[in-house]
Amino acid sequence: MKTPPIPKNETARLQALYRLHILDTPQEQRFDKITEQAQRFFQVPVAVISFIDEHRQWFKSKIGIDNTETPRDIAFCAHTIVHDDVLYVPDAQLHEAFKRNPQVIEPPHIRTYMGAPITAPTGEKIGSLCVVDMIPRVFVDSDKEVLMELARIVEAELHSDES
Repeated sequence: MKTPPIPKNETARLQALYRLHILDTPQEQRFDKITEQAQRFFQVPVAVISFIDEHRQWFKSKIGIDNTETPRDIAFCAHTIVHDDVLYVPDAQLHEAFKRNPQVIEPPHIRTYMGAPITAPTGEKIGSLCVVDMIPRVFVDSDKEVLMELARIVEAELHSDES
């Protein structure tokens, strides 16, 4: 299993995340509506809005999973925050970085992952909006665009908190 890389701006990224005071807050309908749209549009069992702090991936909104967080070192979304674009893994069992991940070889047996980075108002990538399936799936460029658009809606909600 490949441990997620640490972003070059990790200190600033964490400061931006903590300034939002979003971690460990209750579920909110405005974020749940976005995960519901993602889950319905992509017809996947799992859709999540997550934020990555120093040690964990914490779920602000989730469909299809019971956990409220996972360790950062096994989080697919921790890989997403080092990309500018969507991270798409059509089959995690065949992907070098993920094929030994406990979430792939043990329940929930993730096979397909697609995540769009969520950016703080100051520009740092602090989390992701992702969709997950337990079977291999093919997503096309227009699917990635839709996921990015939904991630921009998450960002707009976060930015409205800053106002």
